[in-house]
Amino acid sequence: MNFDRKAVFAVAKGWLAVILVIAGTAVAGAASFQPLEIVTRNGVQVFSVEMATTEEEKQTGLMYRKELADGKGMLFDFNPEQEVSMWMKNTYVSLDMIFIRADGRILRIAESTEPLSTKIISSRGPARAVLEVVAGTAQKYGIRVGDRVGHPLFGGK
Repeated sequence: MNFDRKAVFAVAKGWLAVILVIAGTAVAGAASFQPLEIVTRNGVQVFSVEMATTEEEKQTGLMYRKELADGKGMLFDFNPEQEVSMWMKNTYVSLDMIFIRADGRILRIAESTEPLSTKIISSRGPARAVLEVVAGTAQKYGIRVGDRVGHPLFGGK
């Protein structure tokens, strides 16, 4: 069997370039986490959230991720407060979407959203931010409409 070493090397070099680009994108896209608190009737629940503030970050959100750990989430900043619409396109993990007003109070909770759906999920009123956490979180921790969210976006910690 004869192999064309130059052709094999060229293919290997091409794959290595693809792997490095993907790895570089993953590292460049890695966000820092910030603490966020939700004050519920059951006490204070603390989450570690990635921030989605740029248009690209907000459009991508949690797309393509295969898992989201309990206590982790993504906080989307839609300043100024406005009607917000979300969807689950290319999102494999069912989520609870928590829509938050500018004063830090929870406006609406869309529980257990349907993965990969293009159905529009609306805030149903002006929202400053949306917190996405793994499905079942709101029920598990007793998070309700009207609960207060503590994070610098809302003038708190």
